[in-house]
Amino acid sequence: MEYRPQEIEKYWKEKWGQQGLARLSEGTDKPKYYCLDMFPYPSGSGLHVGHWRGYTISDVWGRYKALQGYQVLHPMGWDAFGLPAENYAIANGVHPAESTAANVRNFKRQLEDIGAMYDWDREINTSDPNYYKWTQYFFTKMFERGLAYRKKMPINWCPSCKTGLANEEVVDGKCERCGTEVTKRDMSQWMLKITAYADRLLDDLETLDWPDKVKRMQSAWIGRSEGAHIYFSVDGHPEHRIEVFSTRPDTLYGATYMVLAPEHPLVEKITSDGQREAVQNYVQEALKKSNVDRQIVDKTKTGVATGANVIHPLTGEKLPIWIADYVLMDYGTGAIMAVPAHDERDFDFAKAFQLPIRQVVSETGVPEAETKLYTGDGTLVNSGELDGLSVEAGKKAVVKRLEELNAGEFTVNYRMRDWVFARQRYWGEPIPIVYCDKCGTLPVPEDQLPVMLPEVARYEPTGTGESPLAAIESFVHTTCPNCGGPARRETDTMPQWAGSSWYFLRYPDAHNNKQPFSKNAANKWLPVDMYIGGVEHAVLHLLYARFFTKVIYDLGLIDFEEPFQHLFNQGMITLNGAKMSKSKGNMVTPDEIIKDYGVDALRVYELFVGPPEDEAEWNTNGLEGVSRFLQRYYRLFTGSVASPAKTRDSLTKLRHRFMANLQERMDSFRLNTAVSAFMEYANALQQEADKGLDKDTLTTMAVAIAPFAPHLGEQLWQEMGHESSVFQAEWPTYEELWLKDDEVEIAIQVNGRLRARATVEADGDQSAVLQQVKKLPDVAEWIEGKEIKKEIYVPNRLVNFVVKG
Repeated sequence: MEYRPQEIEKYWKEKWGQQGLARLSEGTDKPKYYCLDMFPYPSGSGLHVGHWRGYTISDVWGRYKALQGYQVLHPMGWDAFGLPAENYAIANGVHPAESTAANVRNFKRQLEDIGAMYDWDREINTSDPNYYKWTQYFFTKMFERGLAYRKKMPINWCPSCKTGLANEEVVDGKCERCGTEVTKRDMSQWMLKITAYADRLLDDLETLDWPDKVKRMQSAWIGRSEGAHIYFSVDGHPEHRIEVFSTRPDTLYGATYMVLAPEHPLVEKITSDGQREAVQNYVQEALKKSNVDRQIVDKTKTGVATGANVIHPLTGEKLPIWIADYVLMDYGTGAIMAVPAHDERDFDFAKAFQLPIRQVVSETGVPEAETKLYTGDGTLVNSGELDGLSVEAGKKAVVKRLEELNAGEFTVNYRMRDWVFARQRYWGEPIPIVYCDKCGTLPVPEDQLPVMLPEVARYEPTGTGESPLAAIESFVHTTCPNCGGPARRETDTMPQWAGSSWYFLRYPDAHNNKQPFSKNAANKWLPVDMYIGGVEHAVLHLLYARFFTKVIYDLGLIDFEEPFQHLFNQGMITLNGAKMSKSKGNMVTPDEIIKDYGVDALRVYELFVGPPEDEAEWNTNGLEGVSRFLQRYYRLFTGSVASPAKTRDSLTKLRHRFMANLQERMDSFRLNTAVSAFMEYANALQQEADKGLDKDTLTTMAVAIAPFAPHLGEQLWQEMGHESSVFQAEWPTYEELWLKDDEVEIAIQVNGRLRARATVEADGDQSAVLQQVKKLPDVAEWIEGKEIKKEIYVPNRLVNFVVKG
């Protein structure tokens, strides 16, 4: 019988739509299982086969769990706000609302082509006012708790996108979205105080079943380190003191100069008149460089003296203040105490500008005759009363002395900075804040949300540092929610990551108009049991989503603190060794492949191509091989379904062994080898096909293949005469009894020396096995005519005859 996948798939796609199989039924006593994809940004280029891999994996897993008896929530939605959608709209001359809606329609069509069992009744869109009302609501709650604040600071600025960027959105000194070199710009920005949750974000990583790589990336980004804040008074400027953070307070006696970041706010205030012009020129040049360029270790060190000094808090010594671009304002305090004998960058800088180098840690406990760079452990020297202490003891002693002098204290520092939560762009959630000259800065009350994004004719960025919304007077001018007087709206919009930081909480209660979600619904379904998406979101999205979840927990809206219990990162599909993208011209779209091979063949190939967590190269020959296998599987099944044979032990054994093999591979998430298990099973069944296949074998063939090739599985189930869906069946099980071998090979020894090997009945009776092996020529030769003193039998392993004579 010929297998026509396109006909079968078209039929079942329509049938499933009518049946609504993916819709959750209420009142079931099945255990819950929340399977979730990282929802897509709907780009104009549509999905390629690389995207399909992640969506196929999640659908296979969701269907597998449903067959195991779980009530599965597998929803889908759209991350529709943000720079990519707006940039696409600008480039194509289409309003972002229109282009995004068109892209969503195309993406949804392609996702439906996958045959995925999405519950479309729960579809959400971050640009829908019914959704972003609650994104704005969470912002107001953070504002009320002091977690959202406005601050003027140097930020990353993309000249092309004309907006501020968070540190995480800068990759190798360039804008993550467009690749333009990023500059610095002083701007007043809305910030979210994610640093207030740093310890919880770090500590709770240990509770998560995530890839170690991702947990390490998040831990490194948070960057917790213990040390001391040390305060240096500025000579001649008693109103100012400079704060530094050091993980090595034990080296304080080795500080011989101080370095400020060029953008440090005190630079202008403390620079001497004689150095002012040189300092200003250096600052201007430094701000043109990216943070990445400024941090290159082996580049030639540059800097300029300010003409000012700080006073060493322990010795009273005057240390010169320099500025240098290797110190960054957005890391630490923007100031360092330079200890050139024990820090490579400080050492190079001191050598370049002939500054003093003083050794204070020695490996031997004795100062070196010639001061060299030493970054290892040891004993304090040249440190006054601290000489002879170990590094660890020295740290404690220095901190204690600083605290006594009110010149410092023990502290914990973080590499992570607060989240820049504003964009000077149009296509995003308006930040729900109003400014009143009388009442100050106020959040928009909940009953006035959402603050609607106004319809505009021109939405291009202004380039002035203001959002396009600032030019819309009808939007800007409003009334104060407190006094009723005139007020102004905030015109910045939220970043790309705002809506995606809590969307997983909305799916269980997607149409709730009175609250973001009910607590009962969230607690029932969350945390997400399986979250699938690319590793490129390891820091940005996942960190922000964890932060939002913890804030929402603190608001009392949920009873859990972590959103995703298990995380899986699928590997990319590449072509000619490169990631698929429209710009590279190497995209393989699924539409044409479906016409030639069908949906199920593409799904199974995406799984078979390699371990799901690894990168894999696209190869059409492999797709053709999978297509032939599905054809063979269908013929094998339909050749026996008309007159099922009686059950034979050989079929039963094959079936149980196949399911044990498949189950182990599924549960260890080796989906590529799970496909191999089907191929191995089909090969074994081919030897039995002439005698017919029994009903249990056919049932297993139909149900087990269904998560992988759902249209084929449903068709095979119908061929057996079932009226219900195969996805309402039960996942086949296996019995250990049938996994044992009938025969085993054992070793035959005489006086402990191997004389032969024999195939005997597994777990065979001892007397029968002994009688059998004694007849073996290679054994009889060594025992005939001799007294057998002892017969040792270890079932399924060996026989040993102890003989004499």
